[in-house]
Amino acid sequence: MHKLLLKGNTICRINGILFDKDGTLINSENRLLSLARSRRNLAKRLFQREGYTSLEITNLVNMLSKAYGLKKNSIDPNGSIAIASRNDNLISTATIFCLIGKNWPEALQIANQVFDHASQKSFNIDCNNPREELLPGVVDLLKESNNRKLKLGIISNDSRNGIDNFLVNNKLKDQFSYYWSSEDNPPKPNPIAIKKLCKIMNLRVSECALIGDSDTDLKMAKAAGVAVAIGYTAGWRKAPLLYEHHHLISNWNELSFQ
Repeated sequence: MHKLLLKGNTICRINGILFDKDGTLINSENRLLSLARSRRNLAKRLFQREGYTSLEITNLVNMLSKAYGLKKNSIDPNGSIAIASRNDNLISTATIFCLIGKNWPEALQIANQVFDHASQKSFNIDCNNPREELLPGVVDLLKESNNRKLKLGIISNDSRNGIDNFLVNNKLKDQFSYYWSSEDNPPKPNPIAIKKLCKIMNLRVSECALIGDSDTDLKMAKAAGVAVAIGYTAGWRKAPLLYEHHHLISNWNELSFQ
């Protein structure tokens, strides 16, 4: 067991760390901002073509913006586009389509169409842009964790393919041998997701720390029985509001080992 230190003070002993991905290991705000805007704008154009009134279109745009946590030039770190899975966002989008007059089969079909087109557009943009940068201090912390033979895992609402691409693009395949995605059952924030991931990692939940940027992550971690749930606040332009943590950090260099 290794001592995990926060600003030089021991907070627990661990053999493994579970990390959220977006907003914790990597700054995903620009990508998610572009994705949210694309979904909203595609929906707007589809409903305009169907002859919806200006007032109905305005209501649609406002509801989608609020649901996604979409601000003028930023993402609300406590909003659904930052925290929830693709499927959760799809369902909330289809629900909004119902509120302006679609029946459920129609709403779900349109939501899938919007999401598929927006994902393709986002993929094309990603192919022509540099990869997202790891947040400051992440590389050093991961290197030190591996030097001490700590087992590292990712638990994310991204897809398996999204996590794999993240690991490959950032040359982290050697650091992370384990992950849990939105396609695994059950996905987070179910505490059983942590228990199953720890079992795969051959670790007890009580000897793991979890580090994430949302209360859903932290509450899940505490319910599962992790040694410590640490909130990370520096992955977004606007710091997330966190209450379910044992400890908070705003810089990765606040953590060390002994």
